[in-house]
Order: sequence, then C-alpha cells, then structure tokens
Amino acid sequence: MQELIALAEHVAGRLVQRKQTIAVAESSTGGLISAALLAVPGASAYFLGSAVVYTRDARRILMDISDEAMRGIRSASKIYARLLAERIRERFGADWGLSETGAAGPTGNRYGDAAGHSCFAVAGGETTAMTLETASPDRLANMQVFAKTALELLLRRLDQ
Repeated sequence: MQELIALAEHVAGRLVQRKQTIAVAESSTGGLISAALLAVPGASAYFLGSAVVYTRDARRILMDISDEAMRGIRSASKIYARLLAERIRERFGADWGLSETGAAGPTGNRYGDAAGHSCFAVAGGETTAMTLETASPDRLANMQVFAKTALELLLRRLDQ
C-alpha cells in the first residue's frame, strides 16, 4: 500500500497545483485507488468521490448506466472503462474521471477474460484508455497492480 500512497501523493500534488478535482469509478480494485488518493493529507482539495462498481446492480444504481446502454459492451473492456470514467466525471462535476474494470482472479470472468485482465480510462478533455494483462491468478497482487496502473495512467495525463 505504501507504493500506492507514494504514487497518489504525486497525483495529489499535480491536482492541487492545477486546482483540479477527480472522481473515481473502480471495480476489481475494490476501492484501492480511492483509498490511496484519500490517504494523502488534504485530499478534500481534489477528491470529490468514488464508486465501487462491482456488479450490474451497482452499475445501474451508482452510475445510472442501464442494461440497454450496455448492449454489445463487455464489462471488462476499454469501451466500458471509457464509459465509467466519463460518467463518474460527469456525475461529480470533476475535472478528471478515472476508472478501472477487470478480473482480479484467481479465475477469469464470465466474459472470457483471464485473471489479471484489466482496463483503465482517464476522462478529462479527451478520454484515454488502456488494457493490462498480468497473466497472474494472484487476486491481491492483481488488485494492487491494477490500482498502481490506474494511478500511473492518470499521472501521465496530468503531466501532459
């Protein structure tokens, strides 16, 4: 967790310097991204809120994304990660939206993605998305790598 907090400190510094805010939608990280950002003192200056969107019900209730809107979209995909990042940004009125969705393990998900598969997106101006494959069944290790990757993606966008 210390590595995540150190990375979150860099993100926090950039957000505070830019006087910008963030909202987070995460799935298989289970709140680790948000926890890292909130562990930094002064988080209220940049962190507006988050949602752990782990189930279909959570997607509908927390993100207001209907089953109809999901037609043809897999939950652990870059398209869905983009949708989450854009929706969380919009719902909170944040400068940035960050999302993660994947399969932490020890097995893959029902969509055919192997354990260690995760997609990420950052919305702010344009939306950037990426996919990571760790090829590991280690659930906790994947959750930590996914959170780290999401924060690194955000940091790269903040540094542009």
